[in-house]
Amino acid sequence: MRPVTWRSFVAMGDSFTEGLDDPYPAGDGYRGWADLVAARLAADVTGFRYANLAVRGRIFDGVVAEQVPTALAMRPDLVSFAAGGNDALRRHFDGPAMMARFEETVAELRAAGADVLVFRFVDVSRRLPAKRLIAPRTAFVNESLAGIAQRQGARLVDLHADQVIATNGLMWSDDRLHLSSAGHRRVAGQVLRVLGIEPDQDWLAVPAPPPAPPWTSARAADVRWAARYLAPWLKRRLTGRSSGDLVSAKRPELGPMELPGG
Repeated sequence: MRPVTWRSFVAMGDSFTEGLDDPYPAGDGYRGWADLVAARLAADVTGFRYANLAVRGRIFDGVVAEQVPTALAMRPDLVSFAAGGNDALRRHFDGPAMMARFEETVAELRAAGADVLVFRFVDVSRRLPAKRLIAPRTAFVNESLAGIAQRQGARLVDLHADQVIATNGLMWSDDRLHLSSAGHRRVAGQVLRVLGIEPDQDWLAVPAPPPAPPWTSARAADVRWAARYLAPWLKRRLTGRSSGDLVSAKRPELGPMELPGG
């Protein structure tokens, strides 16, 4: 394994990077894979600093406009850039234009001297309605990301290839869109391996998947899910609102890796 050399890390993106749905044990906000990775890096580097600018609900243009300039001003050694997943769920989605700007952004971050982490998406279409719409978009974004990482010298975390995350229901929260605590730990493990650091083996342990429920129970669960999660999401789309409208970045300043609750 290579020695840890990064003295600062800035994470950018949406709910995936903010840490939904992985609450801190003390109930003080969300943790998520980025906090886990930062804590591991901080354990080996005196004076390590971390910022997490991600905000749930942010679309690609919002991440680029609001978070990238802030990250560049911090001049970190390592950045993660995960954006576009919310765009792929929207009706008006211009994949080629978004990915062209994605590559421009990665190139800008690399030119500033940062190592850059990018992610191939998990195919969430198997867990959500409108699979015929979502799956081709995810495939296009993932294919584009592989080329961008290679051309720009970014570090690619291939979550799409991780069948445990894709198929094991314990990796996901009740809303079927965000990772559970176990899912975030697994992503953190994958990120650390890409960085050349051996993670806690428990993070990559494969839990036995839950047994498939009877058909009637599964349909009843679908109805409850639609009422609790899908309907509010559709209402926000129709009214032009976002789940992150009143949310600010949880770690907006580049500072010591101090965990909530001490």
